[in-house]
Amino acid sequence: MIVSIVIPCYRSELTIRTVVGEIKDTVSERKGWDYQIVLVNDCSPDNTFSVIKELCSEDRKIIGVDMSRNFGQETAIVAGLGYASGDAVVVMDDDGQHPTKEMWKLIDKMQEGYDIVYAAFPHKHHSWFKRFTSDLHGVINEWIGCKPKGIILSSFWCLSPFCAKELSKYHSPFTSRGGYLMRITQKFANVEIDEHRDRLAGSSGYNLKKMLELWFSNFTNFSIVPIRAMAKLGWIIAAMGFLFGIYLVIRKLFDPSVAIGYTSIMSVILFIGGIIIAMIGFIGEYIGRTYMTVSGMPQFIVRQSINTEKDE
Repeated sequence: MIVSIVIPCYRSELTIRTVVGEIKDTVSERKGWDYQIVLVNDCSPDNTFSVIKELCSEDRKIIGVDMSRNFGQETAIVAGLGYASGDAVVVMDDDGQHPTKEMWKLIDKMQEGYDIVYAAFPHKHHSWFKRFTSDLHGVINEWIGCKPKGIILSSFWCLSPFCAKELSKYHSPFTSRGGYLMRITQKFANVEIDEHRDRLAGSSGYNLKKMLELWFSNFTNFSIVPIRAMAKLGWIIAAMGFLFGIYLVIRKLFDPSVAIGYTSIMSVILFIGGIIIAMIGFIGEYIGRTYMTVSGMPQFIVRQSINTEKDE
């Protein structure tokens, strides 16, 4: 049997060789299993792809994929899945934080009949900002229906060959892996893994801007919850405005000397105007994404692949 390990790579020239070596040692300890490693260079500005090419020349079971530009981690994963052909597919990071020996727990759980198995780390060696945004990301995904309730997401996970094949068919230029997987299967599970290590080198490339882009993509790709929420908010504001209007009329009838303040009127107008603009913005985002999808905008472009039938 073969386990395919897909690793999106960015600024990992100092770490990826160590991670690959650990994977080889881990697979050699399990009888009856062999490996296929797919390294996807997401247009890293350092010498990451040079290291990948060296690894590919040393081992034909390592596939190197070079993206034409930086498409983001989610898209790099989808690109790598197109080359995975194993009986189990594991996705992990390139920084050495994920203990490769624990991937067997994910694979064993998947073989019980699950399609997606995420590693759940009780304690992560991340900054408070990364932990907070990660938790918030999970809450938002659950609210909009892009994550099963009670499932903890992580970047160390295993998927069945069926799900890997179906996910590789995902061609939207706006990648939202979680939402797409929810349309494929309901068989999700977690496996608790105690060890979460420090990065071998460098720091996380995720910042607030990238997290916001990811959240907004999840909002508008596989969910109409934001539009429904805005519609409900509109009805609530309309009801409040109607009741406030009745209050002002009654107050004026009982006390004609009462003047309706300019400041209060402007506050109400600005508030309602802001809500309307936000609603239009959401609708415009949906329309724009629909247009770019149907116009054939590519999800990603591979500049070069190594050790595959698609070698260029």
